[in-house]
Amino acid sequence: MAIIALRAWYLAEYEPLETIEQRPHDLRLSKNSLLKTALRADFLDDAAEVKESLWFQRYLQGETVEFYIEGSGSYLIANIDLISHEIYFVKQDTFAHLEPTIFFCSQTEFSDSSDQLRWAIQAWLTEFNPQSRLELTLVESHRLSDGPIRLQSTLAGKLRRSLVFIADVSPISYLDTQPPVLIPSPKVSVEVGYALHCKRQEQILLAQMERPQWPGQFPVDLPSSQRLTFEDDAELAESLTPLLLKALAPFKLFH
Repeated sequence: MAIIALRAWYLAEYEPLETIEQRPHDLRLSKNSLLKTALRADFLDDAAEVKESLWFQRYLQGETVEFYIEGSGSYLIANIDLISHEIYFVKQDTFAHLEPTIFFCSQTEFSDSSDQLRWAIQAWLTEFNPQSRLELTLVESHRLSDGPIRLQSTLAGKLRRSLVFIADVSPISYLDTQPPVLIPSPKVSVEVGYALHCKRQEQILLAQMERPQWPGQFPVDLPSSQRLTFEDDAELAESLTPLLLKALAPFKLFH
């Protein structure tokens, strides 16, 4: 029976899938068995070369070693035997399917807040892109129709695949209850709900321009490290940088 060699790439840090497959592979594998959450394979490379590889040295040091395996997705090494050439992998949720973008969910009901946020994000990208391994781009939800983005649309896919989702949850009204409740744009609310469903919580930032005439609480509860409130451009620019850097930290874009 012919051996079908699969290519595997070591993922030392975040890379988009399209760039991973453009570089030389780090390992060749022959798959033995595939389970729902695991994979067993023989490596076809010389054991001496594997022993000297960067990823194997990091594995010996107890670090997490992740590979993208051709046709199978992302896996972590659970165990390896250089003598028998066997490797055991476990399935891993990967960042590789994400695109180097920041998705901005804007509103039109209170445009001042979204205008300030858009300007601040663009200014941040201009300042920090030269320091990043990958160029980040801004993607924004369109407001060409009366409803939020369709969940099966291209734009919804861009929301799912973004590194960070930023929503303008500045209130457009409020409920005079005890305590008062702030009401954001309905379109923004739907898209925030979708982001909470499909993205890791730490990839979501909620920004709110304060409106003193409407005191109250926002109905979505996220940690303060993912909430941004501001009164003007200066306060927004000062607060945005640490929150974005923290949200992007898992991707190791800045060294």
